[in-house]
Amino acid sequence: MRRTDRLFDLIQILRDGRLHRATEMADRLGVSVRTIWRDMATLMASGLPVEGERGVGYILRSPITLPPMILTGAELDALRMGVRLVADGPDPALARAARMLATKIASVTPAPPEDDADDLFDFTGKEANRATAHVPLLRRAIKTRERLTLTYIDPEGRESHRDIRPLALDLTGRVWTLAAWCEQRGGFRSFRVDRIMALVETGETFDDEPGRRLADYRALMAEDGTRAP
Repeated sequence: MRRTDRLFDLIQILRDGRLHRATEMADRLGVSVRTIWRDMATLMASGLPVEGERGVGYILRSPITLPPMILTGAELDALRMGVRLVADGPDPALARAARMLATKIASVTPAPPEDDADDLFDFTGKEANRATAHVPLLRRAIKTRERLTLTYIDPEGRESHRDIRPLALDLTGRVWTLAAWCEQRGGFRSFRVDRIMALVETGETFDDEPGRRLADYRALMAEDGTRAP
């Protein structure tokens, strides 16, 4: 059993508000008592209202539960984005809580597709904040495979205009990057989003053409030992 699944099952056991001994929970989950001790310490450190100790037992005080609900794809994207915002924020307690919440979300929702660029959004830092003005358009263009024309300023301050096929967004440290196929250069390029001065929609779509796809870009980065979006 994965640890995330086990933590979720422990919360379900504790939801009845009764005192549960570690030996009882270990038997139910088929793990050692020491594993339960470690898992309970993790739950308590996450801010969950769990009280107890070794040799006595554990109880969940004032549990907060939500009714079953159905989320749309966009709502799930918004939930993931919000959790990531807090997880990378300056408040350590809230960051820990957000990471724990992310674990709970992951345990009850399907994993995002490997090529789902939406799961990479993470709004933190001044550079990221400057870049967010372009995010809605980039996100839409990635989904619809629409060619874009961008005005870009390189590190030396030189301006250029590119026709691109946007493929994926990523956040490295506090810098947004866009992976794209550049029509002018005839190859893959990575652009810092905060250096994009303007974006123009062309209304033209592109095919999932072999050699110019996100999977091809990732394979190329893997060969070079570079992390790809």
